[in-house]
Amino acid sequence: MQSAQFKPKPSWLKVQLPHGNEWRHVEEVLASHDLHTVCDEARCPNKGECWGAGTATFMIMGDICTRGCRFCAVKTARRGGPLDPEEPRHLAEAVKSLGLRYAVITSVDRDDLPDRGAGHFAACIHAIRELSPDTKIEALIPDYTGTELAQVLAARPDMLAHNIETVRRLQSVRDHRASFNKSLQTLRAAHAAGIPTKSSLLLGLGETEDEVVEALEELQGAGVSSVVMGQYLQPTPKEIPVVEYITPEQFADYARKAKSLGFASVISAPFARTSFHAREAWVASREEAGA
Repeated sequence: MQSAQFKPKPSWLKVQLPHGNEWRHVEEVLASHDLHTVCDEARCPNKGECWGAGTATFMIMGDICTRGCRFCAVKTARRGGPLDPEEPRHLAEAVKSLGLRYAVITSVDRDDLPDRGAGHFAACIHAIRELSPDTKIEALIPDYTGTELAQVLAARPDMLAHNIETVRRLQSVRDHRASFNKSLQTLRAAHAAGIPTKSSLLLGLGETEDEVVEALEELQGAGVSSVVMGQYLQPTPKEIPVVEYITPEQFADYARKAKSLGFASVISAPFARTSFHAREAWVASREEAGA
């Protein structure tokens, strides 16, 4: 495939700037509690739409990641800063202040910590439960396994998300400590614990249609109930370039294929990201489970 690095973005990839007053309110609440969002750190294209609707995806454990995935603009270093013991409370207060019905919590990778931050993740879930009991919680976690994952699962998030990011052949775009199989292991364990699971794929990295379908089949086999597919967009010149811009029609075709495999929720569009329309995906998973 011809590289799209120097091509102008097609018309369907024009980002709408934030508008209205609600997104400013979200920004003020986050700043007052010294919280980070993946919306800013990962330069998500949906910030205008999501913040305009009064929602955000919170990023805990600081803004420095110990991994160096080649597609990601989040700052990296061998060690992150010390964990803030007040962060769970601040996060819960922000969720309550914003009146969120559905909160997404994600994090940087913290391989420098003994439990890679799993206990802190669980503490944030517990804090929200205590202060805002009606808020549904989605945990978008690193590739936790074993006792790390058990800590998060014991906190009983309403949805457990972990991303495979891309197809098997292209896993080298991730940090070398990540792998397709390890991600499937995390998702299988969460599914076995009775928690709805979600994963996502960034497209336009050079994958083939057959490889996308194979990845979807493996996710389905791991018990994943919700899948998200979106266009990879090069955040800065430092990250790997886009190989191909996937058309909206191709995204729609992938959605049809995913639905035919039996996923409860499929979100497939150029700007789709893991936490985009997250509450809708959770509702669909609940309906599938008959809850």
